[in-house]
Amino acid sequence: MSQPSRPHRGQRERNGDHREQRTRRDQHNGRPPSDGSSSQPPYYPKMAREAPRENPEGSKCTHICSRRGIVLICAVLTNALVLICVVAAQMVMSGMSAMGGLSAGSFSINSAYSPFEGTELQQVRDLDMQYSQMRSPGIYGGVAFSLTMGVISLLFVVSGNRPAHLLSPKLLAGQFFFQLVGAVAYVVAVGLYLHFVIKVNATDVCQRRARLYARQGYTWMNCDVGGADAAVALFGLITAILYGIGCVLTGQTIRRVRSYRRERERYEATRRNQGDAHRSANPQRAPLRSDTTAV
Repeated sequence: MSQPSRPHRGQRERNGDHREQRTRRDQHNGRPPSDGSSSQPPYYPKMAREAPRENPEGSKCTHICSRRGIVLICAVLTNALVLICVVAAQMVMSGMSAMGGLSAGSFSINSAYSPFEGTELQQVRDLDMQYSQMRSPGIYGGVAFSLTMGVISLLFVVSGNRPAHLLSPKLLAGQFFFQLVGAVAYVVAVGLYLHFVIKVNATDVCQRRARLYARQGYTWMNCDVGGADAAVALFGLITAILYGIGCVLTGQTIRRVRSYRRERERYEATRRNQGDAHRSANPQRAPLRSDTTAV
């Protein structure tokens, strides 16, 4: 067998030297050695290969509809029911001569079908007006309280459209204390409302008014606690229970978020320590700086 010619052998040696230099350069840069004869695809940096992640479309709804969010949404609805029942109680118990009572129907005290006449008509008007004025602090307080609690609850629902570990700790703490105060405040408010209604119904104005209506067959216009007032108390207690449940769930969320952040800080500290130890043990692998400036 004939020996290869000297020029071809020198060219192969030069190609081998270039291949060894490229292999050493790839190892220094942290890339696998490239082989011209292999069928592997070319190497690209990791950041170039990774595509940006997009948040799913329903992620906000998913976070809002968590257990905390569902409880707060239910609290918003029950606050709205309390508001409706407070207004309905005033409309029902205000009497026939009031604009919020039965004046919209055929049994208005000012209509031709009114059962009251003469002096009795004037007495019913005066008593209805006095009774409505006596109940007005209850309706104004109930509307203001339920509306305020409902709006604040809705704001907390809207602000919780992110994962719990991304929310501000002050926001979670504020939500916890708001629900704690709301649960206690609603129990107190229901007790005060019922006490106020019973106190107004025990007055002489309510008794005289009930007797006038009873003479004409309107026995439901009495001085007992009405169904609308009972509904106010019922939905108020349900709202207090919801706030209590939400307070417990928010406390659990705060505890889990704190645990998660402690674990993340511990993990990041461990990684930093390992990186410092690795760099101190391998100082020759530090990245080289180019003396030239690209134009």
